[in-house]
Amino acid sequence: MTEATALARIPRHVAIIMDGNGRWARARGQPRLAGHRAGTRNIRRVLKACASCGVEVLTIYAFSTENWGRPSAEVRGLMRLLEQALTEQLAELHAEGVQIRHSGSLERVSESLSKAIQEALELTKDNQRIILNVAFNYGGRAEIMNAVRRIIADGIAAEEVNEDLFTRYLHTAGLPDPDLIIRTAGEMRLSNFLIWQGAYAEYYSIPTYWPDFDQEELRKALEAYAARERRFGRLKNR
Repeated sequence: MTEATALARIPRHVAIIMDGNGRWARARGQPRLAGHRAGTRNIRRVLKACASCGVEVLTIYAFSTENWGRPSAEVRGLMRLLEQALTEQLAELHAEGVQIRHSGSLERVSESLSKAIQEALELTKDNQRIILNVAFNYGGRAEIMNAVRRIIADGIAAEEVNEDLFTRYLHTAGLPDPDLIIRTAGEMRLSNFLIWQGAYAEYYSIPTYWPDFDQEELRKALEAYAARERRFGRLKNR
C-alpha cells in the first residue's frame, strides 16, 4: 500500500505490546529465547512499515519492570539480544532517519547495555523520519510515581499541578499520546503499559504472535483504527 494515502486516517503514534514470543517458539519446538530473537528481528520490519504509512511515533514494549521476575537465563538472553540489536542496527537506523528514544529506567541494566542505549539516543536525537520509542525496563505505575516524586522534589505547589505539567515529567515528554495500542497474541490487558498516556487510545488485540505480525497485520490494525470514531468522552457531533 502507498499507505499514507490508502487509509482515511493515520494514527500519529502507534504503541505495540509485543506478546507471544515464547509461545511462538514453543509451537515450533524451540527454546523461548529463539522466540525473543525472532521477535527482535521483527521490530525492524514493523518499524519500516509504520514509517512508510506516515506514522510519526512507534512505541514498543520491549521489557517491563515485572520482567525481571522471569528466569535469570531468559533475562540475560533478552539483555544480550537488545545490546546486539543496537550494536548491529544502529548505523542503518540512523541512516534511515530513525530517532531512538528510551522510556524507562537504566537501573539494574549492565554498564555496556546502558552505554549502548545512551549512544543510540545521542546519535539519532536529531533524526525526523520516525521516532522509535523503546519502553525498556518500563512500568506505567513506576513512571507515574517517579513523575510525582520529581514534581515534589522540584518544589512545585499542588495548585500548579495540571495535566500538561504532569505530562512533562513522564518518560514520553514531548511525544503525542498513543492513538492506537496494539497487543499481539490475543491478550486483553495493558500490562502496566502507558497507563497515563493511553487513557483515550484505541485498543486493538490480535491472536497473531509477535514474530508473525507483519505489514499485512499492521494494515489491518490501521484499517480498524481508521474505521473507529474517536469521541474522547464526548457525544457524537450532530
